[in-house]
Amino acid sequence: MYHTSLRLFFSFILFLLCSFQLSAQWYNPEKVNKKAKNSYESAYNLAVKGKYKESIEKINEAITIYPKYVEAYLSRAGIYADLKDYQKSTADFEIAIALDSVFSEYYFLPYSISLAGCGQFENALLSIDKFLSINNLNEQSKKAANYRKNNYLFAIEYKKTHPTSAYTFSPKNIGLGVNSEDHEYYPSTTIDGKEMIFNRRVNGDEDFYESSLINGEWTTATPIKGKINTNYNEGAQTISQDGQCLIFTGCNYPEGAGSCDLYISYKNKNGFWTEAENLGPAINTEFWESNPSLSANKQDLYFSSDRLGGYGGKDIWISHRNNKGNWSKPENLGPIINSKGDETCPFIHSDNQSLFFNSNGHPGYGMADLFISRKSKGKQWQTPENLGYPINTIDDEGSLIVASDGKTCFYASDFGKSENGLDIYSFVIRNDIKAIKTTWVTGKVFDQKTLKGLPSSVELTDINNRDFSTSIQTDEDGNYFISLPEERDYAFNVNRKGYLFYSNSFSLQKNTTDSFFNINIGLNPIEAGAKIILKNIFFEKEKYTITSISFSELDKLYSLLLENPILKFQIEGHTDNSGNKEANILLSQNRAKAVVNYLTAKGISATRLKAMGFGDSKPIDSNETEQGKSNNRRTEIHVLSN
Repeated sequence: MYHTSLRLFFSFILFLLCSFQLSAQWYNPEKVNKKAKNSYESAYNLAVKGKYKESIEKINEAITIYPKYVEAYLSRAGIYADLKDYQKSTADFEIAIALDSVFSEYYFLPYSISLAGCGQFENALLSIDKFLSINNLNEQSKKAANYRKNNYLFAIEYKKTHPTSAYTFSPKNIGLGVNSEDHEYYPSTTIDGKEMIFNRRVNGDEDFYESSLINGEWTTATPIKGKINTNYNEGAQTISQDGQCLIFTGCNYPEGAGSCDLYISYKNKNGFWTEAENLGPAINTEFWESNPSLSANKQDLYFSSDRLGGYGGKDIWISHRNNKGNWSKPENLGPIINSKGDETCPFIHSDNQSLFFNSNGHPGYGMADLFISRKSKGKQWQTPENLGYPINTIDDEGSLIVASDGKTCFYASDFGKSENGLDIYSFVIRNDIKAIKTTWVTGKVFDQKTLKGLPSSVELTDINNRDFSTSIQTDEDGNYFISLPEERDYAFNVNRKGYLFYSNSFSLQKNTTDSFFNINIGLNPIEAGAKIILKNIFFEKEKYTITSISFSELDKLYSLLLENPILKFQIEGHTDNSGNKEANILLSQNRAKAVVNYLTAKGISATRLKAMGFGDSKPIDSNETEQGKSNNRRTEIHVLSN
């Protein structure tokens, strides 16, 4: 991926050559052909200047002149390792070891690293153990070796506990529409997967570009429209799932509080982005703030910062936006997520319970790895899980985003070919570490009589587990967007003072489609004659016992009565046409009474409520289908007076 490597293998090898008393079995550096030595010295000078390609050519010359030039093989192995070409590096180390294992024994440490770079962790462990068995190793070498050994042990244990035989890691370059000869990185997409914004660095300047997915191909990217791109550097960003706002990192801006601050921009009706606004002192400090990730409901902003009060260098923080649009004081996600090292690049999936991030402080393969943490039922973050090899490698891993299907990932990588620049790739993640597939609901809330848009509160609650709920505010025109993690059944409510609330439900336990919901919601003003169907009131089969999953809806009805103290309701029960008509009337009457009893038990005066049962006499759908019968079995409320 795209963090700068901290290991300079060539320099490390030279350090080893100068630091140890060598006792060669047969190889003697003093007896190397002089012409080969000259080529090797030229290779050294080129490598010091970072001219690795030319350096390798000179080493090749030296080896051609003197095929048993052990140092040349070892040095070329180091250069290949620094270029992340671990296959070639491993091959050269093995040639040198085969030529003279005694002379080469101090190179079992870098050899082990290249083996691990190829995913050969068991062999890497054998190599590091050989290195640690050398007498009189200095403390620095022992420390470096034990650090690597712990990485290899982690990798071997991970493989045992996470069988991946059925999984193939096959990243795919997403194409020339997005990728160019320059660096592309930090992708973010809308929830429908049709729009992508990413960073492109051209001649040192970072700007945002955008591309659209049409017929399975990404269109030729163009600079983002509007006033966001400047002569300063625009860094890591997150586009809202509905595509209407963008939060990004702006570095060295004149008005910035620190070196890097977070900014926000909005898309106007013409598709242009407004001039960026600093998120202000609630978010930004004199320290470094970056790597924003906005939740699907736009209410939670995750980001990384090295501000005071953390557990390590850079930690992940969260800020919450209230109904007035103001951000709260950021909270640290705590020691389960944050370590003594650095945690950066958070990505909160649209399921709002799967958090991906990178860390060099949690156990892993070396450097910074990618992790996932999930929210428990108590809304606490669970112990992060490493995404495993080969998603994670011995090198630094950067940012990762996951599409709404929970399994399609996008990330930037050069795959060890740094001269080609960073490109954006996609791949499918393993089932055991994927997020929950998510669909979404969009639409407009309006006054049923005037058809004017209404700013309102939209809330989703898991019918079977009330611990999970999410709520948003519509915009001023009543437009809303809300994500729906699948594998759940939802109660869907819309509230606005002075109106009867809207009630609906979604069953996504076995949703197998990729469709989304578009629902425009007309709210009825509270006045005599107004009525609504309570779609989240449920009874035991053929009984009038209210099930517990109905309590959330009943509590909303209770709140409505509290807010309107003179309001009077008629509660109506209805059934389908199955069974005896007289029995259906009695059942519907008792169910209406059960609702009244629930409300009066909470303190609502019985004089404000009237129960009526109509059996199957007022169907609203056909009784010829199961869905129609389900619609006819309902509870309605009618406003008698207000």
